[in-house]
Amino acid sequence: MSRAVASSSSAFRPALPPKAVIAHRGASAYAAENTLAAFRAAAAMGAHAIELDAKRSADGRVVIVHDATVDRTARHATGAVRRMTYAQLRRLNVGPVAAPQPVPSLEAVLDAVGDRLAVNIELTNYDAPWDDLPRLVAAILSRYAGRVQVWVSSFNPWALWRCRRLCPQVSAGYLTLPRPFSVRLYRLLRHVVPHAALHPHASQVDAAWVRAAAQAGRRVFPYTINAYAALVAALQRPWVHGVFTDRPDVALQARAAVLAQAAGG
Repeated sequence: MSRAVASSSSAFRPALPPKAVIAHRGASAYAAENTLAAFRAAAAMGAHAIELDAKRSADGRVVIVHDATVDRTARHATGAVRRMTYAQLRRLNVGPVAAPQPVPSLEAVLDAVGDRLAVNIELTNYDAPWDDLPRLVAAILSRYAGRVQVWVSSFNPWALWRCRRLCPQVSAGYLTLPRPFSVRLYRLLRHVVPHAALHPHASQVDAAWVRAAAQAGRRVFPYTINAYAALVAALQRPWVHGVFTDRPDVALQARAAVLAQAAGG
């Protein structure tokens, strides 16, 4: 990876409004996370974007699951996502008993809400960091070019770099953990991994390196903030461009208050 590659990082492309509300795993406080129900609920509430977690199935499909296994989210099922086929994952219920929800594919989400919401695709191949998830995601995005507004993100800088090389037209967001190692790694790689956005943990929002990233032209979207007062406080910061939240309805109320205050209302 070279500094020349990093210099190709362009402006953040999804046309998000000021102080954007990004529904974390969909409206996950109200519907099962990473399901079509959660993404549709976010759209209905008026969120500006959704965030979802992409992984590779055993047969090379891009599926939307957060954890490395389905143990937490699926009913009466266990197993590693990367060892299960798409057909097997589709047979699982990751929603409530009364309203079953299968594991969706990336294409299913883009078809369902891609015309209404921007989509942040987190590359979550953390248990298989060298797999071909970036290539699979890039191939899907090439088929949807011009039809959806997307950006990719990851804690895995290698996955981000590979995805940007494969689809340079898609912006990238660098995720950081509230741990010293993660911050040191970001400082080391920020000129190497091309990224137009920084996604820091909410506890990092006032850090000098976060403000410096904003001053360098990167969008700042902290995660994951749900309480009204905390949302207002984050959105009031001039270097914060939007927030990730499980409660897009509450975040939209906070956003309205912050914008009204800024306008002198």
